[in-house]
Amino acid sequence: MFLCASLRASGWRGWRLLLCVAAASLVLIDGRRVKQPRCPAGCTCTKDNALCEDVRSVPHAFPSDVLSLSFVKSGFSEITGGSFVHTPHLQLLLFTANTFDIIDEDAFAGLHHLEYLFIENNRIASISPNAFRGLKALIHLSLAYNNLDTLPRDVFKGMDALSKVDLRGNNLVCDCKLKWLVEWMHQTNATLDQIHCSGPPIHQGRKINDLLPHSFDCITTEFASYQPLKFESISVEAFTFDNEQYVVFAQPFAGTCSFLEWDHVEMTFRTYDTIESTSTVVCKPMVIDHHLFVIVAQLFGGSHIYKRDSSANKFIKIQDIDILKIRKPNDIETFVINGESFFVIADSSKAGSTTVYKWNGNGFYTHQSLHPWYRDTDVEYLEISNKPHLILSSSSQRPVVYQWNRSQKKFDRRTDIPDMEDVFSVKHFWVKGDLFICLTRFIGDSRVMRWDGAMFREVQTFPSRGSMVFQPVSVSNWQYAILGSDYSLTQVYQWDTKRGQFIPSQELNIQAPRSFSVVSVDNRVFLLASSFKGKSQIFEHHEIDLSD
Repeated sequence: MFLCASLRASGWRGWRLLLCVAAASLVLIDGRRVKQPRCPAGCTCTKDNALCEDVRSVPHAFPSDVLSLSFVKSGFSEITGGSFVHTPHLQLLLFTANTFDIIDEDAFAGLHHLEYLFIENNRIASISPNAFRGLKALIHLSLAYNNLDTLPRDVFKGMDALSKVDLRGNNLVCDCKLKWLVEWMHQTNATLDQIHCSGPPIHQGRKINDLLPHSFDCITTEFASYQPLKFESISVEAFTFDNEQYVVFAQPFAGTCSFLEWDHVEMTFRTYDTIESTSTVVCKPMVIDHHLFVIVAQLFGGSHIYKRDSSANKFIKIQDIDILKIRKPNDIETFVINGESFFVIADSSKAGSTTVYKWNGNGFYTHQSLHPWYRDTDVEYLEISNKPHLILSSSSQRPVVYQWNRSQKKFDRRTDIPDMEDVFSVKHFWVKGDLFICLTRFIGDSRVMRWDGAMFREVQTFPSRGSMVFQPVSVSNWQYAILGSDYSLTQVYQWDTKRGQFIPSQELNIQAPRSFSVVSVDNRVFLLASSFKGKSQIFEHHEIDLSD
């Protein structure tokens, strides 16, 4: 205005209009006068609107009075971060019939006044998690008719003014990655048009608006390698004594029972103690009246019982086991019936006899010999219809079921499991009050069977290729069955409640596994794996939320 007034006073009539217009287009920035941006090439600008067609990139300069901006049939491949920092006053932004397929982080940074954003009929397949960050004034967002099959979690976070979202025309897969959207829909005041799920099969064709957060099963699990051990072993047992958690591995080649204890500071299992033995096959802990006993089964030199001497801080041998009955021990089970403590040793020799021993207050004595000459490889204690039972597996007959006779206080043979020859071991588990057993075969089919009130009936078969262990494992609400192999990877199966069967979960690389045990300590769960031909291992159980 000062310049125009001066020109009027000077009487320069010919140049006065031109210079006044030029002066009006000058802006003072940091003491310098700069021309206002003109409408970019490829765009058409009116008083407050700009329309760009077939441009190859987002222009960085528009007239300052532009409030709405549209891009049609443009050739750029993505909207990069900070593309609109030079147009902070925009209130409406529209993209339609363009070829870009990616929206980057902070693509709309600086648009604090933007209220309407339409990104429709493009090829968008990917949106960065923070693409819309800073759009606090946005009221209406349309992503209709693109190639989106999912949206990043919390992509609408901070957009508190949002009242309308349009996602029609996309192929949204309503899986765990999109669970957050369903949760958001039930918490926000914004409305969404009716859209249908393109998958997965369980939700295909359903309206996403009708889904609820509990419609998704998004928690999965895995056993992750945690602590490798430096020794081979043939069995592993976990136990609690004096409120501390311990594990013991039987090492046949080293001839020891190796005890480990949990280190609450270092969060690892460390060496606690050892029991020297010969050709050790089982080290079975047993706590009676706050005293720790360990039954050590050996292939040579007889089997023995040790007791932990707290004052001397070591294990002391207190008893030998009758070598005439137990010649080739293969498995030990401990159990309590009516307050009395027992253990049973399965003997796999021709001349031996699987025998039950009972604690009498001073030591263990022979309570019952179940049967000789059958070369038993495994014994399992369980309760069927609230009655104590034993199941003996043998290389010479089908698994035999024994039931406890309350009056005689001994086990009577009840039945066998038909059509199941060559079973190496039987292990049981419970699912919602139903009793199941896992039967291990070295070659052939291992099986899962269910007790129907009168007998065990087959539920599922699993191909066994050199399997010496098929062990059920319970972790919190999860039920697993782990099928080992001497020739391939160990298979972990997870129980599917809806199907009433196990489904494949993961594979573990363990050489010739022989047994597994679970330890829960310091709010963590570990799977201990004994390996007969490699290094024993410790895995940690993880729960993974697929919706995160």
